[in-house]
Amino acid sequence: MPLPSSKVTLIYNPNAGHGMGKGIILRVAEFWQEYGWEVFVRPTSRTEHAAELARHAVEQEHGLVLAAGGDGTLNEVANGLAHSQTALAPLPVGTANSFAKELRLPRPNLLDPDKLLAASRALMDGHIMQMDLGQCDSGRYWMLWGGAGADGFVVDQIEPRSKLIKRLGPAAYAVKALFFLPGFPSINAKITVDDQVATGEFLMITISNCRLFGGGELRLNAHAVLDDGVFEVWLFRGQQWPTVMRYVLEIGLDNHANDPNIEMLRGRHVSIVTNPSVPYHLDGERAGATPFSATICQGALRLLAPNTVPPGLFNQVGERLRQASR
Repeated sequence: MPLPSSKVTLIYNPNAGHGMGKGIILRVAEFWQEYGWEVFVRPTSRTEHAAELARHAVEQEHGLVLAAGGDGTLNEVANGLAHSQTALAPLPVGTANSFAKELRLPRPNLLDPDKLLAASRALMDGHIMQMDLGQCDSGRYWMLWGGAGADGFVVDQIEPRSKLIKRLGPAAYAVKALFFLPGFPSINAKITVDDQVATGEFLMITISNCRLFGGGELRLNAHAVLDDGVFEVWLFRGQQWPTVMRYVLEIGLDNHANDPNIEMLRGRHVSIVTNPSVPYHLDGERAGATPFSATICQGALRLLAPNTVPPGLFNQVGERLRQASR
């Protein structure tokens, strides 16, 4: 299906990543204009502003929303674009950029901001895909993962991050996480995935819609597909916080599937009930407290996937951008 128009909203978060400035954003806009796109540059100024700008782009029948920011900005934009004909085109400007790593997009930094132009070239030669989204009972969507347990606890303690932590990147986040982790108690939970039920003491419960984890540094789901219509729900059993570190090491060594205390369930519907209630996150952002339920929304997001996408990440072939924009 063709895109609604050749108009583009370029949403950028001035506070994301390493503070590369507006100059490179304007150069990106010029790059897309050279290929015949009409670009409207829109900076964000507050929480949820990116979602509002994305919804406005849909109302104006724009073909693309270029989202220049981190995973949090992408989450907001996806919430504004869900179930529309306007496609999300991710431009990595954040610190972790987990989704950019998922797509193997070039990622800029202060020493090489021009990689944002390389990312634009990869998108220009990409394909329009239909990506699954998770949707929780509050109505909010997410792209990558939701979670309760140690990761939800750490996100709840750390967010919102200071500008210094954001600029120092994932390493600084990990160090600060280690500071809070000893205060985490395991959670008593009942998890239902379709008709499968698991109960007991858990350290982490991760509902995944992608391959990477932990800011894109760990490969949790080696063969996950972004358009298969199911979640992979990872259950990490245990009671002592040091076990979390062992699990992280096992994931890093790609040995977690052999641990009898780690279980993976697949399904379209997930619910988590805990006693007591604990915080959960969506795409690494604080989102609420349990109980929590979610459903996979197959193909809910039109995505401009770059030509760098690893094999097997999508089942569909998609339509080339140059054809979809005619």
